[in-house]
Amino acid sequence: MPSSENIQLYLIGAWRMMMGKADGLRLLDLTADGFWNSFFAIVVALPPLMVGWVGVANEFSMISADFGSRFSIAIRFAVIDLAVWVLPIVALAAVASRVGLAGRFVHLVVASNWASALFIWLTVPVPLAGLIWSLGPETRVSLSLVLLALNLVVTWRVTHVAVAKGAAITSAIVAGMFVMSLLVQALLMAALGLGQAS
Repeated sequence: MPSSENIQLYLIGAWRMMMGKADGLRLLDLTADGFWNSFFAIVVALPPLMVGWVGVANEFSMISADFGSRFSIAIRFAVIDLAVWVLPIVALAAVASRVGLAGRFVHLVVASNWASALFIWLTVPVPLAGLIWSLGPETRVSLSLVLLALNLVVTWRVTHVAVAKGAAITSAIVAGMFVMSLLVQALLMAALGLGQAS
């Protein structure tokens, strides 16, 4: 487990990369230990993630009782979010050497993990607002689209710095990971009974 000082340093590095600054990569631990420690970013991101799970559980429970209790909905969304975080990385690991990313795979995973945690914290006011105020469906959709666009922009920047292989390769990686995330989310939502209520 990284120290609080190191976590702060990694988040600063992630912020620099999100701003398109290549020097942010030097603040990250790119060793084998640093690779595995970067998954502690999930723990760092848990508080704002839990806010989101509570909010979406409230929404789903109001739609229909078919989805189950709020607690069970929140737990299922937790499973989905964690799978969406980890499984695309596993898929990328399986093809990294074939697509010429073996030498930058650690860089990408470490940077992505810490950048994801930072982005989740930076955007926590949105799910918090949903808990405090009753947001209409149009507002929720608009906010979701804005967050998605911002996430894609910062993900592209972080990936661009991490892989250092040009805009085309960066765009292909971001698109592939995005599609994989959507696929994992859709499959798990269906498998966990969070599709349309009957």
